[in-house]
Amino acid sequence: MTSGADVVWLDGEFRPVKEAIAANDRGLLLADGAFDTALVLNARIFRGEDHLARLLDACACLGIPVDVGMLRSAMHALALRCGDGSIRLTVTRGPAPRGLAFPAEPRPTVFGSVAPLAPAMMFRPVSLVTTAIRRNETSPTARLKTLSYLDAVLATREAKAKGADDALFLNTAGRLASTALANVFVADGHRLLTPRRSDGVLPGIMRQWLIDAAPAVGLVVEETEITPQAARGRAMIATNSLRLIAPVPRLDGDAMPQFLAARSLAALLCEAIAAECGRDPRDAGASLAYLALPA
Repeated sequence: MTSGADVVWLDGEFRPVKEAIAANDRGLLLADGAFDTALVLNARIFRGEDHLARLLDACACLGIPVDVGMLRSAMHALALRCGDGSIRLTVTRGPAPRGLAFPAEPRPTVFGSVAPLAPAMMFRPVSLVTTAIRRNETSPTARLKTLSYLDAVLATREAKAKGADDALFLNTAGRLASTALANVFVADGHRLLTPRRSDGVLPGIMRQWLIDAAPAVGLVVEETEITPQAARGRAMIATNSLRLIAPVPRLDGDAMPQFLAARSLAALLCEAIAAECGRDPRDAGASLAYLALPA
């Protein structure tokens, strides 16, 4: 079988990557599209219906007419091909004449790819550097997983150059928004604070899982405004669908406290993934060793 890196799922079947996307596709020329990335274990997508719903919501917001049946079939085919790993499903407005106006009869492009499992990335600490690039909370795209990712690309390069793993975005009002790749939470006693969606925040699948699961370990999540000053000296975690729950040991070079409930949350998450996918991430190589043990 052709390797996952050499093929994509495109409009109903797997095809070679080479020349798969039309040169006049608006996704390529204008970043006019949305995507979703999901964890797959045992050929099953964790929170698959949530990922599908978020992608459909993004397409609806962008005005891209896409068939839910096609997306569902694509996700299923990609998960079967993937086995253990991750899938990415992308929807663009499709080929169109030049210009910014929507085409009169859009023909959306739907394509997907698979990647091998990276268990070493799960629960691994992520050091952050605050970037000077701001998240524009006034744009609806700040709350969507669109193809326009250049701010994240440049901020990540900046963070790497400063010896960090990821970049922390503030919005134009100077409040915490997210990292280049993840949602963020700040510990405050029995509360976990996370920026509001209106502050330019993607509604992360793991973000929502944590909001729902927090009471099981004695925590309450509050969606609120968070200033950089309020986050200083407090434990932080970052969440996304592939990193899962990542402690933040350093912010702008300063050591951060450990979040003692992280290990309990991570164990609960592993159990939830095992229940849904039939395989525990720890059995696939993930480790909770980086997470602090509760006192």
